[in-house]
Amino acid sequence: MADDNPPAPKPTWSSLFTQIYLTDSHPVNGSYDYRAVEAKAREVTKGNHAAYIFTFGSAGTSNTYRNNLEALQQWRIIPRMLRDATHRNLETTLFGVKLPSPVLIAPVAVHGILHMDGELATASAAASVGVPFIMSTTSSRSIEAVAKANGDGHRWPGNNDVTLSILGRAKAAGFTALVVGTSDPVFMRRMGLPVRPDERPAFPLDLEAFRTQLTAGDEQTVGTFKIVTGWLQEVSSGRFRTWEDLKFLRDSWDGPIVLKGIQTVDDAHAAMDAQMDGIVVSNHGGRQVDGAISSFSALEKITASSRVLRAQKEGTFTVLFDSGIRQGSDVIKAIAMGAQGVLVGRPFMYGLAIAGEQGVEGPPIYPRRDGDNARAEWLQKHQGDMGEARSSNRKGGHVTRKDETVS
Repeated sequence: MADDNPPAPKPTWSSLFTQIYLTDSHPVNGSYDYRAVEAKAREVTKGNHAAYIFTFGSAGTSNTYRNNLEALQQWRIIPRMLRDATHRNLETTLFGVKLPSPVLIAPVAVHGILHMDGELATASAAASVGVPFIMSTTSSRSIEAVAKANGDGHRWPGNNDVTLSILGRAKAAGFTALVVGTSDPVFMRRMGLPVRPDERPAFPLDLEAFRTQLTAGDEQTVGTFKIVTGWLQEVSSGRFRTWEDLKFLRDSWDGPIVLKGIQTVDDAHAAMDAQMDGIVVSNHGGRQVDGAISSFSALEKITASSRVLRAQKEGTFTVLFDSGIRQGSDVIKAIAMGAQGVLVGRPFMYGLAIAGEQGVEGPPIYPRRDGDNARAEWLQKHQGDMGEARSSNRKGGHVTRKDETVS
């Protein structure tokens, strides 16, 4: 007699909950609650003023930073009952690469300010959990070293001779997509940030010994100092790029190019006109402009554009999102609003500060675990199921504003 029982469900990201309960395991970062992890990271870094301000500082009064978090909480998930989502996954495809989930690690500068292993720890952790790693051009480790640490993982470089050199090295090291920041030629004042010219971020070296050798005229130390200061002047020169400059990048890079920092529909359309492959709707976590709109409100407007939506459906344009992602429900809300992937920034830096490589592995996993659990509550099998009914205020959507009712 044939077995009429349906096949057993495969392990999912939410299965991690069961593993935690059965093994009584304790998270390396001290908690599974992102708020507790942030608090622990603050405690760990409070003795290093530069690291503390770099990690937790935001532009001006942190108004934009708060807006990002609050905007995501203005929306609520709408559960759908009694629909079979036993066999579900979070898989997605970005720029022709199939990924286990829509979560990526955002480009953040100088990881070495938080841990001796710097980007080597982050890249290795990203590869371990199957998350693409986006490397900043202001990394504290070389392109080649990061590529080696990342192994077979997916990695993207973050930022006309210097640019060509970076692109060539990135391509040779196996980076596959270029993420171009659109708002970083100057440093925005951050409350509490040291302003005296003799203070510099604490990199993984003995700063006092370095200063002593520099003062004494040690040839190698002087050479290192010139290289570092020259590079900082290059990446924060104050020279603003324009849309016309993108042609140079398009002609110089044969892989996907993604613009990070887009906040308006007009700029999203301009990116399409410039033959960009995608955008990251982002205000860089509120680190650049004080009093700006939230990234999530920008996402809502951009994905409501019929031109953007059509290009997404045709597979010619990809919309990613960051600024405010802290937990799985945030990921689900962003996907429901039309994002095809999300970038996690500060949370993985908290893990890096606390426990190095092992600390980084948790933040990309927890949103996927929580997101899979939320998807089970929705009874949605695949990410595409959400895209078909992605929200704003449309009837039948997956999220709604918290002050609205649904039938």
